[in-house]
Amino acid sequence: MRVVFAGTPEFALPALRALIATHELVGVLTQPDRPSGRGRHLSASPVKTLAAAHSLPLAQPATLKDQAAQMQLAAWRPDVLVVVAYGLLLPAEVLRLPRYGCLNIHASLLPRWRGAAPVQRALLAGDAVTGVTIMQMDAGLDTGPILLARELAIGAANTGGSLHDALAPLGATALLEALEGLADGTLRPRPQPTLGVTYAAKIAKSEARIDWTQDAAHIERQVRAFNPWPIAETELQGERLRIYAAAVSETDTVRNVPVKGTKTPRSGVIIAIQDGNLLVQCGGESLLAVREVQRPGGKVLAVSELAHNRDLLGSQLG
Repeated sequence: MRVVFAGTPEFALPALRALIATHELVGVLTQPDRPSGRGRHLSASPVKTLAAAHSLPLAQPATLKDQAAQMQLAAWRPDVLVVVAYGLLLPAEVLRLPRYGCLNIHASLLPRWRGAAPVQRALLAGDAVTGVTIMQMDAGLDTGPILLARELAIGAANTGGSLHDALAPLGATALLEALEGLADGTLRPRPQPTLGVTYAAKIAKSEARIDWTQDAAHIERQVRAFNPWPIAETELQGERLRIYAAAVSETDTVRNVPVKGTKTPRSGVIIAIQDGNLLVQCGGESLLAVREVQRPGGKVLAVSELAHNRDLLGSQLG
């Protein structure tokens, strides 16, 4: 099968590697080089780097609405266009071009979490299961018919990064299965259910700010979902404090311990330093055990290092 691949970030690499090994890859689309790093030098996308290493035909149009970009795609004569986190809209002319249409690997079990940030939204919502969906693309936002889906349990320790890294190879395996089923006629697309539709809006950096009036379970999910970006954050003694790891505390012995003359600590108050954790009062009389943090310009620290020679008991986070 003649395949064109469209993708940009690390998440797309397992699928691209799988296609290189199994199919006739006649072209690769990726976004134009972008400025990155402190020097703001132009940097190639991970997909471009891998495609170049295998000497694959490559195009980097700024938009697929451009006639020249569409002519280049047509010249590759693809049977199918595989799209994985490409980041550009596919106009109707492109969607109609390949014989088998355009397939997308989406990192959720559609129709739940259509949109830009399905991994983080699943974690924030406390979902027990997520997965990948191989979908035939249409003009809507992740609304196309489903070819197949594969589930993955969300573990209690999963972060946005670790879940992303588990879903990428799962998507690659599912993609190969879908392509085989399309080619031999054993796999038929089915419409998405009308029930259970949710939308995974793009993550805003402002969402990383912790509201300590929320319960500890909500904040713990926030810490995991926003690791490695944008990283949950708060303020401690006048400076930003980023929180990399935390857990809901089951400790009851420190609850309602008076702090600096208060009978019941306010939300966000550090009420104890116990077993290498900062125990922070949260909403609903819940406690969060903060384990790893980062001060501005510093490295990620265990809380025991942060608390060394500092009087943190009774400090207000927020």
